[in-house]
This record gives sequence, C-alpha cells and structure tokens, in this order.
Amino acid sequence: MSRISIRPGFYLESLGMEHVDTVFEAIDKNREHLSKWLPFVSFTRKPEDTEEFISSVTNRKPHEKEEVFTIWHDEEFSGLIGYVNTDRVNRKTEIGYWLVKSKEGKGIITETTLQLIKLAFKRLQMNRITIRCAVGNNRSSAVPKRLGFTNEGIERQGEKHGNSYFDLEIFSLLKDEWKKQGS
Repeated sequence: MSRISIRPGFYLESLGMEHVDTVFEAIDKNREHLSKWLPFVSFTRKPEDTEEFISSVTNRKPHEKEEVFTIWHDEEFSGLIGYVNTDRVNRKTEIGYWLVKSKEGKGIITETTLQLIKLAFKRLQMNRITIRCAVGNNRSSAVPKRLGFTNEGIERQGEKHGNSYFDLEIFSLLKDEWKKQGS
C-alpha cells in the first residue's frame, strides 16, 4: 500500500526511506512541542536517527511488518500515524500518532485514525484496536473518545519519559462495536 487518499491534498503515504529528511526536519522544528509527550524526540538528534527508525519499520519480515504512514495535509507533511505492537494471532493492534504544532486543531488525527480503523478491521482483519495516551495529553485522548473507543483505565507508569514515567490512558475499540456504530 502506498497512498490512502482522504480528499484532495489530504492523504496518507506509506513511510519510506525517501521521507527521512522530511520527518527529521519536522521533529527538529517541533522539538519543544513534541517532546512534552513523546519520549522518542530526545533520541532523535540527527537525520541518521530518523533513518534508523524508518529502516526498523520498513525492513521487517512481511508477517512482522507494521504499517506506518506519513500524513500530508494541504500537500504539507503533517506527522506520522501507524500501527504498533500488532498481534496477528490475537488479531489486535495499537494506533500511534503525532502531529506538527501548526496542524493541530484541524481534525487531521481524527480523520486519519478513522482511516486506520477501517483498514485494521476490514483489510487486516483485526478484532481489537488500542490507543494509549499519556494522562494529561487531552488533545491526544480526545481522538479515541471522539471515535467511540472505550476508556479501559490507566496503565500506571506505562511509558518512560526522561527520568520519570507517564501514566497512560488505555482506550479500545472492538470490531463488533465499530460495526454497531454503522461504520
């Protein structure tokens, strides 16, 4: 899969090595904004760090591969979204995302997450999707709430961030629930 069109000028494109500079520059320019909630930012100091990340995503064996997409809105790179920790045996996956500051508040993550939900349930035959958000990251946690996910509770100290840990809100959506929503 290479491109998922949402509407003209707004699409997802499979992450590839051709995106190294674009992704790194976005992280570098949005370092203060992104680092508040995303631990990987402190480890992304040079383009080679982004190259290593993209290589780790794209060079997996087909049965282990996670689909990760660049987000393009108004033909501008806006962030990343993709599947994480996919368990094909139990048919469950997690969706993770981040967005550059200038693109917040436009519904971009909600719309792209909806696309990945459809893809996960229809094409990938998943039964469960999870989204984890740091407690206090209200913009991020608004997305699963808006899309009908169930808040399952808090994973205490679920993500290391610097010298401390974030508690994570755990949201899930089951295929049967999604069907009942009329999707």
